[in-house]
Amino acid sequence: MEAAPRLKAEIWVKALIRRCETEGASAMVVRRGDAGSGIVLVKLNTLDGMASVFAPARDGEGNLIWMRAPQGAPVPEPEADTYIEKQRRFDPDIWVVEIEDRQGRHFLQEPVG
Repeated sequence: MEAAPRLKAEIWVKALIRRCETEGASAMVVRRGDAGSGIVLVKLNTLDGMASVFAPARDGEGNLIWMRAPQGAPVPEPEADTYIEKQRRFDPDIWVVEIEDRQGRHFLQEPVG
């Protein structure tokens, strides 16, 4: 079985930012990674001191899902930033998109956890 072609990270990020802005949320690239294949982390800042980080993963059937990290629930924003920095040190090609939305919308498929 042949894998579906993967969308370039830069194009996916631009589409996510546009979707956020169309829905009235603010979104920006905080860290630019590899244009073609960098992994994207999405930080959701609810502007109340709490944040969530969503990381891509695959389910048992190979479908893309978004896992809330580091603890599966919103954490104080500095803790989210520390998690992102650890991931960045592990993978220098990583992208980080920050969404600011008081309603807590992440504009991704429903996360697990």
